[in-house]
Amino acid sequence: MMDDLIRHLPSLALVYSAFVLAVASPGPSNLAVMATSMERGRRAGMTLALGVTTGSLTWGILAAIGVSAVIVAHPGALYAIKVVGGVYLLYLAWRSARSAMQVDMPPPKATVSGHRIYLRGYLMHLTNPKAILSWTAIIALGLRPETPVVVVYAIIIGCLLISLLINQGYALLFSTASMIAGYRRIRRRAEACLAAFFTFASFKLLTTQL
Repeated sequence: MMDDLIRHLPSLALVYSAFVLAVASPGPSNLAVMATSMERGRRAGMTLALGVTTGSLTWGILAAIGVSAVIVAHPGALYAIKVVGGVYLLYLAWRSARSAMQVDMPPPKATVSGHRIYLRGYLMHLTNPKAILSWTAIIALGLRPETPVVVVYAIIIGCLLISLLINQGYALLFSTASMIAGYRRIRRRAEACLAAFFTFASFKLLTTQL
């Protein structure tokens, strides 16, 4: 088992490097984690980040067993996911725009449960067709027909840990007192920027050929 892992270390290093870049680069999911952490606090941000990570794990498992390749091969299925993802991003844009129009910072909503925040993060990543394509490419980088099963496990578990560390790191960083204080000062501008970003991301997702 260890011999197989050592023999495939170059492939694993390539997979992990590509995944770090994919997770850490700015996108709807990590920007939502940052905004939630500053607006609602550390616990909410970490819960949303956990949902995002679970969504990534779901696509990782589906990619490893070949389901994502089947989805990519059927344009209708991928188009449906793309439309759902684009509409969901528009919903996030509307939420941010509505918040930006409020002069006073709205009080935290006690009715928003951790379960709903987690589900929001999960759905955000699950309806992102780029996640399917990214995981399909990552699995293709690390797997060959003769690749041992232990290497598949190493890819899934390693990428899960990377996603967990980066997303939870964003939640921790942006829930610090200094970040929250800064967010309160520029809240309306920050929410307006988020609304613009989510709208742009939705437009790109709905109009770009995958």
